[in-house]
Amino acid sequence: MAENTLYDLAIIGGGINGAAIARDASGRGLKVLLLEKGDLACETSSASSKLVHGGLRYLEHLEFRLVREALLEREVLLQSAPHIIWPLRIVLPHNTNLRPAWMLRLGLFLYDNLGARKILPGTETVDLHQPPYAGILQEHLQKGFSFADCWTDDARMVVLNALDAAERGADIRVRTRCSGLKREDAHWHITAETAEGEKQFQARAVVNAAGMAVDDILNRAYPGSNRQNLRLVKGSHIVVRRLYLGEHLYMFQNSDKRIVFAIPYERDFTLIGTTDTPYDPADGPPEISEAETEYLLSIANEYFATPVTRQDIVWTYSGVRPLYDDKADNASTVTRDYVFDLDAPEDGAALLSIFGGKITTCRKLAEHAMEKLADPLGLSEDSGPEKPGWTAHKALPGGDIADADFDAFFAELEASYLWMPQDMLWRMGRCYGTRIHNIIGNCDRMEQLGAQFGGGLSEAEVRYLVDQEWAREAEDILWRRTKCGLHMSEAEQADFHEWFAKSFTRRREDAES
Repeated sequence: MAENTLYDLAIIGGGINGAAIARDASGRGLKVLLLEKGDLACETSSASSKLVHGGLRYLEHLEFRLVREALLEREVLLQSAPHIIWPLRIVLPHNTNLRPAWMLRLGLFLYDNLGARKILPGTETVDLHQPPYAGILQEHLQKGFSFADCWTDDARMVVLNALDAAERGADIRVRTRCSGLKREDAHWHITAETAEGEKQFQARAVVNAAGMAVDDILNRAYPGSNRQNLRLVKGSHIVVRRLYLGEHLYMFQNSDKRIVFAIPYERDFTLIGTTDTPYDPADGPPEISEAETEYLLSIANEYFATPVTRQDIVWTYSGVRPLYDDKADNASTVTRDYVFDLDAPEDGAALLSIFGGKITTCRKLAEHAMEKLADPLGLSEDSGPEKPGWTAHKALPGGDIADADFDAFFAELEASYLWMPQDMLWRMGRCYGTRIHNIIGNCDRMEQLGAQFGGGLSEAEVRYLVDQEWAREAEDILWRRTKCGLHMSEAEQADFHEWFAKSFTRRREDAES
């Protein structure tokens, strides 16, 4: 759309909240603009524990509404994106030194029944000395509870929401930083900084989904207001070579009443996390600290039979949760529920700010945001091509898999692409679902996919990600659109960075000329 377009809704922030709202709003027929200062999902939304779950431990904090909403959403999301979301079993070992077995069983009874399960099975008691668990954990851990949740690729969830929004007319702009926000003549006037220079936009309403910068955006909109609504909490993870066979994950209790997950990850690894520590932006970009590394290793070694050491760590990542500051004393007990702040003057130009939120509840959060904006934007049940709640029944891009049966879908892929290595085909099937065909096209041998960069990443896939999914830098591809960086050597990564810079700098120069 042209820069002089008057948008119905401008969204600041390209994390999961902003992308999900862009999808819902564009489906309702609104002219939507999304501005992201970096890459989609470049901060918190690519640094989660990768789970679509109700949040069992939130029951201890009496956050029943949040847990119920999240439990209900698991199966909605599972049906809409079976390529990037799939069921798994979480095994909670009973540590006799911590919570008693009856308390765990009561919590799991509530967990099983709050969400009206239709697809996912209920809790079972398991013997940790029998297959498939035998020999993995320490000998004194004898009994556990196995319950259902789901895994997801968090960064791809963001991109797929943005892609669906764009295909419904939304204007998605990455590397576009909101530097000014002013209400004037019943509209918001937005100034944005890009590599090409300053740009101006106008919108009837604004959603402030800027994550860690949500207070900064509010203070630009209302100069001198000095808003301070956020409690920033850092969560860090370590990735080690795969510690055990089996697709189940473990949920470990700790004496500080926190829990840590050990999750099968990218087929060859185990992901261990997360931490909960206060974060100050003055400390610089979020990175795992020595204390956090030691914390995660110590919990892993309290449970696993085979020691896990620093030498086993192949990758770490950290993200910051921009939570609403409810003045809780402990970072672990700050509410994980999302909070809305709506300023909707009678003369127009509403501003909706969002605090908190999580991957699991992103679709429902977007619905609630649109309910808040219905009056300011003049929405009704009949306005737009889609009705309120439409996202519950529509697949995300690539998720239109028959009966949401990924195994049957992958069997068809294997029969169609016998010439492709199975690991590469599986990864691409998981990333793109039915849209894998948009990348492979009519190719019938590996050479037709172009250069091979390592980790199963091909030139054809890279060009698709640049053309269709807003990838602008090598890191966008290696660590967010895919996790191929985890499977590549340092030399392969360096070669890819060099190739990407040469190939796409030239393309941008050609486009500008």
